[in-house]
Amino acid sequence: MKTFNQLLKEKVLIFDGAMGTNLQAQNLSFNDFGGKEYEGCNEYLIISKPDAVKKVHLDFLEAGADIIETNTFGSNEVVLSEYNLQNLAYEISYKAAKLAKELALDFSSNEKPRFVAGSIGPGTKLPSLGHISFKELEKSYYPQISGLVDGGADILCIETCQDMLQIKAALSAAMKVFDEKKTKLPIIVSITIETTGTMLMGTDISAALTTLEPYEIIDVIGMNCATGPKEMSENVRYLCQNSPKPIFVMPNAGIPENVNGKACYHLNPDELVHWLSHFVKDLGVNIVGGCCGTTKEHIKKLVENLSNLKPAERNWSYQPSVSSNFISQSLRVDPAPVLVGERCNANGSKQFRDYLLKDDYEGMLQVAKDQIKEGAHMIDVCVAYVGRDEKKDMIEFVKRLNTQVVLPIMIDSTEYEVIEAALENYAGRCVINSINLEDGEERTSKVLPLAKKFGAAVICLTIDEEGMAKTAEKKLAIAKRIRDIAVKRFGLRESDLIFDPLTFTLGSGDEEFRKSAIETLEAIKLIKKEIPNSFTILGISNVSFGLNPKARHALNSVFLYYAVQAGLDLAIVHASKIMPLNKIDDRGKKLCEELIFDKRIFEYS
Repeated sequence: MKTFNQLLKEKVLIFDGAMGTNLQAQNLSFNDFGGKEYEGCNEYLIISKPDAVKKVHLDFLEAGADIIETNTFGSNEVVLSEYNLQNLAYEISYKAAKLAKELALDFSSNEKPRFVAGSIGPGTKLPSLGHISFKELEKSYYPQISGLVDGGADILCIETCQDMLQIKAALSAAMKVFDEKKTKLPIIVSITIETTGTMLMGTDISAALTTLEPYEIIDVIGMNCATGPKEMSENVRYLCQNSPKPIFVMPNAGIPENVNGKACYHLNPDELVHWLSHFVKDLGVNIVGGCCGTTKEHIKKLVENLSNLKPAERNWSYQPSVSSNFISQSLRVDPAPVLVGERCNANGSKQFRDYLLKDDYEGMLQVAKDQIKEGAHMIDVCVAYVGRDEKKDMIEFVKRLNTQVVLPIMIDSTEYEVIEAALENYAGRCVINSINLEDGEERTSKVLPLAKKFGAAVICLTIDEEGMAKTAEKKLAIAKRIRDIAVKRFGLRESDLIFDPLTFTLGSGDEEFRKSAIETLEAIKLIKKEIPNSFTILGISNVSFGLNPKARHALNSVFLYYAVQAGLDLAIVHASKIMPLNKIDDRGKKLCEELIFDKRIFEYS
């Protein structure tokens, strides 16, 4: 029989309908749940009354569904602990998968194989709001996923996702299970967009896609629950136009209406078919099914009308990007560059450092927000300061950035543990600043696996065991060496790498650095040519270190102009201090150009 991934390339696949709705339709008593203390815990029915679950599966299999979902939406330890059943997370998940698999096999044939998707719901605690830590949530998902895999699930469906950090925790647990069991199941991640137009945490569809796209472990991205298909249509269109991965859509049977204290769904089977046909035929959706309120009649109609269709070809276009908990930011902008605010740095901003030393996180947040007004696209975050607990400070600040600042961040630290802690508390796709080869491959071998695990991009400095590269050729050679390590050994992509060919000060009078700007500009060109899918970045203000403020602003602005002409993608700057060239007087501009391009009039002997 063909596998799920093989069939996914050939035709639309049809999921089942709502588990909860169809369990409720059986009018189960508290005795069916094993007692009043377990009433409402649908997952426990696999122990207390498995026939109720079996009936739902049989109804959907008889209706012709290609894939049925296990009754494990809330079988993680966090949810089950509300019924004091947390110790049964593995057993419930295992038995639910085993039951579904046995039934699916009974209905399978070479012409129409049936599959089991292990349902993994969001739980009841949001890590972005501090309800639970990343590690606690990851630990809660582990026995659930382990049980689903051991019980025979063919697919894992991380669904109804409300918080991107919750998804990351579930994916991390899945990675651990796959690694330990030496296996890999296809994974669907399905987010829930509320009637407000965003996920519960305020995440828009572009930010969600940007965060999920780098995860190689994810096979399919989609949406389910909260609304009917009509309300999903524009977000579905966005996914189909932008996602490199296949698309999954499982709407409710319309937006529920409260009737006598019960949620009633009014979208009939024909209306569901109308919308999902449009999604498949016109937009290219690969997998459809029904969420809350959908019955076997809905699924039967979908099977009759869609089961032999091949989804429309999608001409998707995805730009490598980063994201916050709210929005996505492309790593390419026109006009370039992406401006990275440099002021949330305890070693570069006195104002920020003073706030940090007073534990004034509101003041620190204000520095971040001020950079938004100044035109920054991202924010570099460094809280390292002598005598303080960098890890604690990073966690406290990143938690606040995650929920209160719309721009994506760069995690700027030399400490592996600090970077990991920040990644565990940030919902979006961020940039790690930075790695180099100063100590050989020791640092890269710690940081690059983190980037892979959390889907982050990485800044790569052109430094090796011999020190900072001074010539363009040496900068390129180190960049290519790092590229090979990152791509070939740790599985990152060139587009995950942002190379910094280093900026040296031109105001020191040091003869060694007279041509440093020329070499840096040439290195940008070489890197863009030799590693075309990667990005480049510079800390612009380094070029003017030691000069007076007015001269610094002018030199930074002129140097940035020529760096962009050479192909620079991102620049770490104080955005409000960068001036258009037409705002710099001719003499000032000429002096800056002479300094940058070493147009000396005389030579020292």
